[in-house]
Amino acid sequence: MQIFGVDIGGSGIKGAPVDLDMGDLAQERLKVLTPHPATPEGVAEGVKEVVEHFGWTGPVGLTFPGVVTGGSTIRTAANVDKSWIDTDARALFSGRLGGLPVTVVNDADAAGVAEMAFGAGRDRSGTVILLTFGTGIGSAVFADGVLVPNTELGHLELHGHDAEKRASSKAKEDGELTWEHWARRVTKYLAHVEMLFSPELFIIGGGVSRKSEKFLHLIEGIKAEIVPAQLQNNAGIVGAAMRAAKGN
Repeated sequence: MQIFGVDIGGSGIKGAPVDLDMGDLAQERLKVLTPHPATPEGVAEGVKEVVEHFGWTGPVGLTFPGVVTGGSTIRTAANVDKSWIDTDARALFSGRLGGLPVTVVNDADAAGVAEMAFGAGRDRSGTVILLTFGTGIGSAVFADGVLVPNTELGHLELHGHDAEKRASSKAKEDGELTWEHWARRVTKYLAHVEMLFSPELFIIGGGVSRKSEKFLHLIEGIKAEIVPAQLQNNAGIVGAAMRAAKGN
């Protein structure tokens, strides 16, 4: 069974048909740049370009980098245009895609769902937290495999700032930080999250998961096991498709 998944990020919009039996992309994904400003209309055009590239005519699952309630309403927009707040995303995307059935889910929640089913969180019980390091920091929290949606732990305060302003991949790039310096910031952030939730496992996702060998060994003093996401930066696409298959 195949469903289309689209992952909307602060820098790129990427999507592909997903093989739900394998938990992997059925075709090579297409990525287009996220428009700036990332307004609802501009992002919807990018999504349309990605979906139409494949000639897709079935259900579509989409991630969004912010809080999504009721499978449709956008409540926060930290790394996209503020005009997203209170937007009916399901109606917007379905209308732009010619009435195709659309499911919208928080981006990190989608990545977490995929990792728990097919990746690093498979068959893991207890508290598992996936963190995506990219333009911001997304989070997905699971208690014995059950998702606690829209946790947005990237906005925890760290040294007087939103944590994602200090420890995201973008913060590393903007500050031209070495892997060692960035890893120290990530360690402080993980220690804060661990103090609050005491997870058994941290899964590190987002684009930086492809380079885990450069920084994971530099993170010390965390009691929880720390592993890279196995689906890496495709987890959001896979998770979006999984949620669309369920119709929520």
